[in-house]
Amino acid sequence: MASDLTEKILKYLDTNPPVDTLDLAKLFNEDHQKVVGGMKSIETLGEYLTVEPLSHKIWELTGEGNQVKDNGSHEVLVFNNVPSEGIGQKELLATFPNAKVGFSKAMAKGWISLDKATGKVLRKVDSVTDELQAHLKLIANNEYDKVPEANKVDYKKRKLLQEVTIKSFLLKKGPEFSTTIQKPETELTPEMIASGSWKTLNFKPYNFDAMGISLPSGHLHPLMKVRAEFRQIFLDMGFTEMPTNNFVESSFWNFDALFQPQQHPARDAHDTFFVTDPKTSDKFPKDYLEKVKSVHSHGGFGSQGYGYEWSIEEAQKNLLRTHTTAVSARMLHKLAQKKFEPVKYFSIDRVFRNETLDATHLAEFHQVEGVIADVNLTLGDLIGTLYAFFEKLGITDLEFKPAYNPYTEPSMEIFCFHKGLNKWIEVGNSGVFRPEMLLPMGLPSNVNVIAWGLSLERPTMIKYGINNIRDLVGPKVDLQMVYDNPICRLDK
Repeated sequence: MASDLTEKILKYLDTNPPVDTLDLAKLFNEDHQKVVGGMKSIETLGEYLTVEPLSHKIWELTGEGNQVKDNGSHEVLVFNNVPSEGIGQKELLATFPNAKVGFSKAMAKGWISLDKATGKVLRKVDSVTDELQAHLKLIANNEYDKVPEANKVDYKKRKLLQEVTIKSFLLKKGPEFSTTIQKPETELTPEMIASGSWKTLNFKPYNFDAMGISLPSGHLHPLMKVRAEFRQIFLDMGFTEMPTNNFVESSFWNFDALFQPQQHPARDAHDTFFVTDPKTSDKFPKDYLEKVKSVHSHGGFGSQGYGYEWSIEEAQKNLLRTHTTAVSARMLHKLAQKKFEPVKYFSIDRVFRNETLDATHLAEFHQVEGVIADVNLTLGDLIGTLYAFFEKLGITDLEFKPAYNPYTEPSMEIFCFHKGLNKWIEVGNSGVFRPEMLLPMGLPSNVNVIAWGLSLERPTMIKYGINNIRDLVGPKVDLQMVYDNPICRLDK
């Protein structure tokens, strides 16, 4: 059955000429949007109506305009606040919020004057008529034609009026017009086929362009989308992925194998999460461990070392890895045990540091690591590789800053410009691995290794315009952001 409103629309058109939906809303004493809804319901049932879109420009009072309509114009209020003996200008302007505007208008109309000698405002006429308030009342009652056009333009400049465009529809009888509506069938049943009634029934046409209902499902987090792009870039550049499935490392592989001294501040509990169970590990290649101990304590391979008593107990401590460079050390040691061939490794996985949380730092984050081992590589090869890598990410605003790392020399910090934060932010570190790290592994002396480690989170922030890392990862994350963000498209 058709609703009462749709029947009223059809019955009105049956005996009357074409009509605007705005006029119908007034005739039926209904909200215009309800009339439009009734019209659209009829349209879905067949060609009962011919609909032509219309637009009307009308005047509406602003919030300030409504105040003037109810309380009077600013200039009249100012005039009414001036007693016969006059009033100080400062005192007058403090009587109500828009007194300054009213004072200017009343002065321009010649209703009041200012005695500069005494600072008093005096009346120049005995009484005034509030034409503005009268005009705004007419406009509020839709009697626009009774207000001169020049006045309406002036009131618009004063931000008391605004011109609004209202869309409506002109309704006419359609080819299938009828005052009674037969709702079309939406499905073919076995009974219709058996009786043959389907031949005379009116079926609703299928809308093959209609979108289906979205099924509840998981959505890839922006980090995972960017991670997939990073991984593909590495693979396109000929890199091999390293295994990174051990979050817990020993201090030996995380620090000692990288020629990082045992008294280094990064090995303190304020910077590293140490594991209590199991607290230690002793699965190290014994000959390699002795070489690492020797180069730390006494030097070697052209280095004087650090000159301290190296402790096996310190090396055995387990921790949550602070970087995936520990994995790179394992892979390079494995590479040194066979005939050398140039390699390119990469990994993308989680690392853990005892960081103070802020807009660009987390205690748990992802490191993107790239390692290239070849004969006679230089710092120039590293810079060229980094430019090529970041260009594939669509990031061309790069800067490099000299830095210190225990296991690389020379070393460079990598900075990208973040447009959201409007500043340069550090996205990674890089350098050439030191001989004190490589030669104890057994790699040939003419082999150099260039490497870089990047944050996954910060490039994701740049690509998705996120200004605070805690909006990307953690309890403050807006799940709707995860659902709505498109697949990551890097500007390659």
